[in-house]
Amino acid sequence: MTHHHARPTHGGNLAWAAAIARCHPAELLDFSASINPLGLPSSALAAIQAALPHLGAYPDPNYGDLRSALAAHHQHHRIDPDWILPGNGAAELLTWAARDLAAAAAVVVPVPAFADYGRALRAAGARVLPIAPVEPWVWDWSAGFDRNGDDPCRHYGLLLNNPHNPTGQLWDLASVRWLCDRFGWVVVDEAFMDFLRPDHQPSAIALVQDYPNLVVIRSLTKFYAMPGLRLGYAIAQPDRLRRWQQWRDPWSVNSLAVAAAIACLDDQAFADQTWTWLTSARSNLAAGLAARSGLRPFAGAANYLLVQTAMPGDRLQHRLLQGDRVLIRDCLSFPELGDRFFRVAVRHPSENQRLLKAIDRAIDQRLVGQ
Repeated sequence: MTHHHARPTHGGNLAWAAAIARCHPAELLDFSASINPLGLPSSALAAIQAALPHLGAYPDPNYGDLRSALAAHHQHHRIDPDWILPGNGAAELLTWAARDLAAAAAVVVPVPAFADYGRALRAAGARVLPIAPVEPWVWDWSAGFDRNGDDPCRHYGLLLNNPHNPTGQLWDLASVRWLCDRFGWVVVDEAFMDFLRPDHQPSAIALVQDYPNLVVIRSLTKFYAMPGLRLGYAIAQPDRLRRWQQWRDPWSVNSLAVAAAIACLDDQAFADQTWTWLTSARSNLAAGLAARSGLRPFAGAANYLLVQTAMPGDRLQHRLLQGDRVLIRDCLSFPELGDRFFRVAVRHPSENQRLLKAIDRAIDQRLVGQ
């Protein structure tokens, strides 16, 4: 009996894609997961190797060294280490954020949205109120709310992704402040914010001291190319983070992740190299996609591009896998997008060219009726 892998709901599912491409997963060129193609910094690898002899001891449950390193990383925001909670990836912290959000009458989520938001909110028993864009990519925050006096949003939570996945939309800080003033609970997932240079980041970290209703969640695994290590952190007022700490396992971040994170945060050369690569690679890839018949890429602030497609996205995905062993992210798991969109990570310029050539072959194949 042939085993068929179920269609994945996240990018980066190489076993599923390799079965379609009839190759080993390592032979795929993966544009489906938005990970920094520069790879794990050598500084992080050295730190992991140095930490191996210490695996016989438990991690510090207070994560003092890591929280101090994160506070130093955000020193221009003057965040105290007590306002930072490391977690087992941003996903773990979203679980606790969802438990807080579940106290709201409903949680507003701009859609399309990262699939894990639904999991976390459903698990916490929250009522989810999806808000669709009125145009690409603009959301009307007043749509669909119960009218409660002058301030209809104060009983609602908001889960905002900035930059937004999968559209790449970026909200400026004034917009985020406006939302914090109106909603009773606000969680801003900034998993891709570090792909912008620090002086271009409209990060809600700047607002946390003024807004007890605000939580900011960050990931370290996409920018530093270590999603297998699972590391993120939340920034919020300390009483909220102490409550989360009481809910969760005492050692949710392993010692190797701690060592890697502290090394990465200190690796300015790697960060500079990433920002230099991304700026030109993204604009060149967007221009290349826009030049192809039937494709419309949207401008994005992060390390991926959402593309509208005349050819169904899942059919294009299959052709790219079978013809060129190239994996793109179809958008079928985003119900609001369906088969007329796909998402691609920005990779090295030579790899981006390989993607464009593979798309040309897939489009040509369609034109000759195969």
